[in-house]
Amino acid sequence: MYDSEAVVKRFLNSGYTFKSDPKGCHTLIVNTCGFIDKAKEESLDAIKELVELKKQGKIKEIFVFGCLVQRYRKELEKFFPQVNKWWGTEEFSTKVTPRKKLTPPYLDFLKICEGCINRCSYCAIPLIKGSLRSKTKKEIVKEAILLDKKNIKELNIIGQDITSWGKDLKNSEDISSLLKAILKETKNIEWIRLIYTHPRHITDSLLDLVAKEKRICNYLDLPIQHINDRILKLMNRGVTKRDIMSLIKKIRKRIPDCVIRTSIIVGFPSETDREFKELLNFIKDVKFERLGAFMYSREEGTPAYKFSGQIHHSRKKKRFNEIMSLQKSIMQEVNKRFLGKNLDVLVEEKDNNVYIGRSQYDAYEVDGSVFLEKNKLKIGQFYNAKIIDAYEYDLVGV
Repeated sequence: MYDSEAVVKRFLNSGYTFKSDPKGCHTLIVNTCGFIDKAKEESLDAIKELVELKKQGKIKEIFVFGCLVQRYRKELEKFFPQVNKWWGTEEFSTKVTPRKKLTPPYLDFLKICEGCINRCSYCAIPLIKGSLRSKTKKEIVKEAILLDKKNIKELNIIGQDITSWGKDLKNSEDISSLLKAILKETKNIEWIRLIYTHPRHITDSLLDLVAKEKRICNYLDLPIQHINDRILKLMNRGVTKRDIMSLIKKIRKRIPDCVIRTSIIVGFPSETDREFKELLNFIKDVKFERLGAFMYSREEGTPAYKFSGQIHHSRKKKRFNEIMSLQKSIMQEVNKRFLGKNLDVLVEEKDNNVYIGRSQYDAYEVDGSVFLEKNKLKIGQFYNAKIIDAYEYDLVGV
């Protein structure tokens, strides 16, 4: 979304007019992802859809950019000669990024870094985005101030790994010092959400800040990927089972009402039934409030691509289904904790007589919702609601 907004702004500056509805458009643009198989399939389907529209004479030009183009440009040019222009990933600017806002007016994203230094063995991000490049603290704070003046209610701090921010800069500042500067210079932003923190780089100072600052959401996006030590080592995650268990225990103790979102990979090369069972039992014990699972995607150019013991798709699918079935029951149990509690809800839309919003424990377009039955609420405003019912993924409040 963030990169798409930068692209739209550039086209507007070149004399184009942006329309959210593709009907009647001369040119359609696709921003692609090339991270894992499922994302590639979605991107290819989008390109095919545009090619069909062009064949029918409904559009004149197709522009395609993004990660898929960065990785597979030659192959794409061969298969889709109907596309007028290709270009890869956006050049990451260390300055304030001019963008045409495509998200609702009450929330925004702030990308503080691009690329990655972690070098996980399965991950194609360094091949696509390169190594870590951090925006300077001065430029990030400047952008946050601009958003604060627009009365943004929720600011999502994003990057491939925001806890690595600053490790490529000459000063010794970290994500904690950056967040303190943002908090100091802004006043209208009520929720600051941290998206993607690496277990290896989470510090005590960051946890203390999240615990202390009401404006930082008690929500940590903490992908663990696995829990078995042999698999973690093969993944080159830089942490052990003991490290992860210790970190989760610390989070629970210091931020008692913190929601942890994690992601895990099933079917990593050579993962045994016993190792998968270990992961399953760990999830059962920890009861992550939010969890996403992915079947291992074999990506060219990554070390794991050449690993022996590649697992058949049907076995990956079976393990994926087991994880998601377990998590569904955990979610229902976790959500019952909110019954009778009062939560601040950011209202986002109205569907008939029901308003739909989110608490600080749910990220935009990723997690669950809170349904409110009340007349005349305002979109983009906060309301305090008492939770009266809980489902697997959503809550109901009054």
